[in-house]
Amino acid sequence: MNGLKTKVNKLNRIGKTLEKRLSRLGIVTVEDLLFYFPFRYEDYSEILSIAKLQNGQEVTIRGKIELINAKRSSRQRKIVTEALISDGSDQLRLVWFGQPFISKTLHVGEEFYFSGKVKSDMFGLQMVSPSYERVRNGERGMGNEGHNMHTARIVPMYPLTAGITQKQLRFLVSQVISHIDEIVDWVPEDVRDVADVMELKEAIRSIHFPENQQEIDYALKRLKFDELFILQLRAEMLRQSIKVAKAPKIKFSEKAIQDFVANLSFELTKDQKVSSWEIIQDLGKPTPMNRLLEGDVGSGKTVVAAMATLDTVLNNYQVAIMAPTEVLAKQHYESFCNLLKGHEINVCLLTGSEAISQKSIPPKADLSGSEKSIKSKVAQRKNLLDRINSGEMNVVIGTHALLTDKVKFKNLALVIVDEQHRFGVEQRKTIKEKSGNKKTTPHFLSMTATPIPRSFALTIYGDLDLSIIKQMPSNRKIIKTRLVDDHNRQKAYDFIREQIKQGRQVFVICPLIEQKEKDENEIEIINYNFTGSQEKKSVLVEFEKLSKQIFPDLKVDYLHGKMKSAEKDEIMQDFSSGKIDILVSTSVVEVGVNIPNASVMMIEGAENFGLAQLHQFRGRVGRSSHQSYCFLFTTKNSAKSKERLEFFERTHDGFVLAEYDLEVRGPGAVYGVAQSGMMNLKIATMQDKEIIKLSRDVARGMDFNKYPSLKKKVGEWESKVHLE
Repeated sequence: MNGLKTKVNKLNRIGKTLEKRLSRLGIVTVEDLLFYFPFRYEDYSEILSIAKLQNGQEVTIRGKIELINAKRSSRQRKIVTEALISDGSDQLRLVWFGQPFISKTLHVGEEFYFSGKVKSDMFGLQMVSPSYERVRNGERGMGNEGHNMHTARIVPMYPLTAGITQKQLRFLVSQVISHIDEIVDWVPEDVRDVADVMELKEAIRSIHFPENQQEIDYALKRLKFDELFILQLRAEMLRQSIKVAKAPKIKFSEKAIQDFVANLSFELTKDQKVSSWEIIQDLGKPTPMNRLLEGDVGSGKTVVAAMATLDTVLNNYQVAIMAPTEVLAKQHYESFCNLLKGHEINVCLLTGSEAISQKSIPPKADLSGSEKSIKSKVAQRKNLLDRINSGEMNVVIGTHALLTDKVKFKNLALVIVDEQHRFGVEQRKTIKEKSGNKKTTPHFLSMTATPIPRSFALTIYGDLDLSIIKQMPSNRKIIKTRLVDDHNRQKAYDFIREQIKQGRQVFVICPLIEQKEKDENEIEIINYNFTGSQEKKSVLVEFEKLSKQIFPDLKVDYLHGKMKSAEKDEIMQDFSSGKIDILVSTSVVEVGVNIPNASVMMIEGAENFGLAQLHQFRGRVGRSSHQSYCFLFTTKNSAKSKERLEFFERTHDGFVLAEYDLEVRGPGAVYGVAQSGMMNLKIATMQDKEIIKLSRDVARGMDFNKYPSLKKKVGEWESKVHLE
């Protein structure tokens, strides 16, 4: 075995089954194992004599087995193993439930360390289900030295998945801990001195095999600093590149913008006006705008983006608008065509499957049948690409396919990206090279409907200026939200049927199929390593139930991630045109198309989603004058889960919900499972305010030419989190 990249299947005692289970935890190599961190510790470092034990203590006893016996309990028919140990000062009872192998592992006369919690019952003190480890050579030691891993020390507790125990993981880590000497510290020594953090290899050793609490604290500081420092370095790199870059100055077309606002069918909120003015001022500067426009679902971000687009086009420049999915790109195309219809502006849509514009010019061809159709599509796409390149198309809307080689602009001055904030250094370089003017960098506006608390946003997007739309338009009705108990499920179904009778439509969101397990200490672990087939199964099970059992007389259809784009688009078009009464989908499928007629959002397994995510789903309805409703169904009756969902039921401000989720569940909850990878945080949280400030201060003004290792690390990180 050699190197950090060695596959774990080369380690002792790892067969194919265990290898597969480890891969579910993201552990494939020795390096993955070293960087798989404990989430808490049990302190069994104190070794006491039995005579000094008191009820409630968590300690280690070193004792000799006097008696051991396994029998089946009369009540639960489980095997109960009891042992009596002594250490010269007194005797103590030990009890294990449902572990028949223990009586074959422990033998009378042998000496062991036993670690656990001391409890008192009618017969005196005892330890229930203690960890145990044979005393070797009368010594006490650690890990790979062949000594204690599970007792008589501060014992790490790792997140688990089915079929892996804490003991197994500790044993595997002990096998590879010597490889920490091969870890290259990417933070230079003088930068570590400024930040006052320990060496990386020492932090890794201490996180797995700490001598005391102080070592854990020092290790945590270094590992949290690393995660937050990369975010801040990336922000600093972008800041520095923007500082030296030049952008086209967009002159404020005051009269045209005033007319645009006056002709809207609604009045802008104060937040919309403030955000628009901030963006327009940025566009007038000679350095590139780099702004994040945050706004709740339905708060009116699109109209703000349309004003910036209009201003830019009136200055004879082009605008590119990028969306994460074809469905959302098409929605933007329809919205911008509608908002800009009073102006001589050419808007087009370019995705993998479509190439259309308001003024599509059909290509001349003398062909027949399917060949004609295919060649016509190819020619239409080429025709549109030529018109983008010539500058005839003013506003180009599409997916990230707009970054491909074939798309070239004549004079691109503004890029608007929806729900893809991690537009990295390389992506900016790409868009600059195809903008038609290599001397300038386009302005950049990112939009998100995920309400992100300001402190959080500054941490993730430290390079971006923030514009926040908190107010909702005055004509938006509050969506009535109800947490539905199981015994009221039929009432909810009856209500849905009544809504459909009135001509309304219904969304049903299914959770992805999860695998929930409990580790040996009854800690619930959720494995979020989903696959497309699981997602498909989740939707199909719900579709079968609703279409055959609950609403056999209604038109029910479904969407899932394994379907082709054309199929998804067809379903969404059918739903939009009212051909489908109930649409079943998972959260990973973009259902952001504006369906004003949808009045009910029904969410199964609501406890599996973050509150910010639930709020996003809720925002899919309530887009017209009809009163809309959101029903939450849950399969989990825990008090904590109920408390969260009741908070959601009575709270309609997305920012308040995001703050709550951030406090209670951490950043992954704010973004939901599918997006939590964007943070790439294993160990740091948004509560680590001091380390956040430290990492920001150390990154500010960093000389990347002096420290190429930092620049390289940011590049590796960007590719790892799949920037698009």
